[in-house]
Amino acid sequence: MPPEDLFQIANPIAMLGWIALTFAPFAPRITDAVAALIIPMLMSVAYSALILAYWSGATGGYNSLPDVMALFTDPHIALAGWVHYLAFDLFVGAWATRRARAAGINHLLVLPHLVLIFLFGPAGFLTYYAMHWAFQMRSPAKGATP
Repeated sequence: MPPEDLFQIANPIAMLGWIALTFAPFAPRITDAVAALIIPMLMSVAYSALILAYWSGATGGYNSLPDVMALFTDPHIALAGWVHYLAFDLFVGAWATRRARAAGINHLLVLPHLVLIFLFGPAGFLTYYAMHWAFQMRSPAKGATP
């Protein structure tokens, strides 16, 4: 299957996980299963299959920025990188949702951080963690350690 077709399949699957996280308070067990386990595992399988099938023929590597840029000129490796982002960002979003639930943080306060995690990964993780930390400092009895 061409990488563009796989790209068109991977994005909506990941989006299902993000939609589940949006509605997490209504079905936390389903959300945890879908967004924290099933979809990230599917993405991990896809990533692993792409790496196993195409890594040996890829040029470039991780030793320098030009090497990384060369690595991602292969459409299959670029797709693997994208699926890697989809899996890990969703996993982090699910983690943040679970941690906020455990700490008693209102889900409406978590939603903007989920958007940032979805769009900007580590920056969203940083804002979520700052919010979680602030909540713990304000309510030490309620806060759970992340």
